[in-house]
Amino acid sequence: MREEYELEVLEQYDIRVKSTRKIRGAFFCDTEEGMLLLRETKLSARRASLLYLVESRLEAGGNIRVDTPVFTKDGELVVTSRDGRTYLLRKWFKGRECDIRQEDEAACACALLARLHRELSALPLSEILSSNPSEAVQSRKPAEVIRSRNRELKKVRSFIRSRPAKNEFEYLFLESFEQMYHLAEEVLRRMEGDGDAGLFREGAGEPGLVHGNYNYHNILILPDGMAVTGFERLHAGVCADDLYYFLRKAMEKYFWKQKTGRRLLEAYETVRPLSAAEKGYVALRLAYPEKYWKTADGYYRSGKVYLPEKSVEKLRTAVRQREEKRAFLADVFSCYI
Repeated sequence: MREEYELEVLEQYDIRVKSTRKIRGAFFCDTEEGMLLLRETKLSARRASLLYLVESRLEAGGNIRVDTPVFTKDGELVVTSRDGRTYLLRKWFKGRECDIRQEDEAACACALLARLHRELSALPLSEILSSNPSEAVQSRKPAEVIRSRNRELKKVRSFIRSRPAKNEFEYLFLESFEQMYHLAEEVLRRMEGDGDAGLFREGAGEPGLVHGNYNYHNILILPDGMAVTGFERLHAGVCADDLYYFLRKAMEKYFWKQKTGRRLLEAYETVRPLSAAEKGYVALRLAYPEKYWKTADGYYRSGKVYLPEKSVEKLRTAVRQREEKRAFLADVFSCYI
């Protein structure tokens, strides 16, 4: 029945569908206008309008291929089916997801990110923000986020200490807490203190448009290039945030291998050179024990009824990679922490 509703949604567009293929809650549509993707969305009409405004301009520039939303016959972007679900139709591409474990592809993805940042910076930011002021708000300042996460780490420790019988995860967390929390507090101190604070603020710079979720899931490898998708978290921020996020996700896969890190950074800077301040910003973001906090927070919020072995391994990996990351930051960014 749900598939029937989705096919009815397609009838609201001025397109000629030759065939459809359903996969993981989405419809791939082969049309005379090209490949399209219909997927359920939680985006508001105003948010979808912002994405169209930005992505259509990127598309018009001709240098970046993106999944621009498509209008219905009635000029709408978000469509509601008879069962109350909302959908968004996008332009799509015949390709595959970026394989982050292939170093060549990871480097190309970094270069593509730099091109995206260059193109986004050329867009009229004030015009875009004025047309959608509530849909492109700047994200919270990193120092505020880290301060909150540090409090959460202490909350998890207090909870675990209060438990009369402790499991493997809890023993490992208590055993590693002091060194990991010290690192978390040191990152926060440098962000706010006299030493690196000025560099950090300069690296953050003036806000511009950033992707907000640039990872290998949102990068498609095509027969003749690459495409960027998944702009749902587009917002006013700083380019270094996108680069930090991609590097963190990639380097966790590579166990913070210094040679790979240098190559990825060089691939980005070949297109868009980074200032010393931006590098300092990225380094401090990378220094924070994100995986350790995320694993502990996920455990605390899960209800603690069942402890997956995967959670123990994630925590163990986060602790083990602490020294690997420290050596990486010193070698690639000349950041000693």
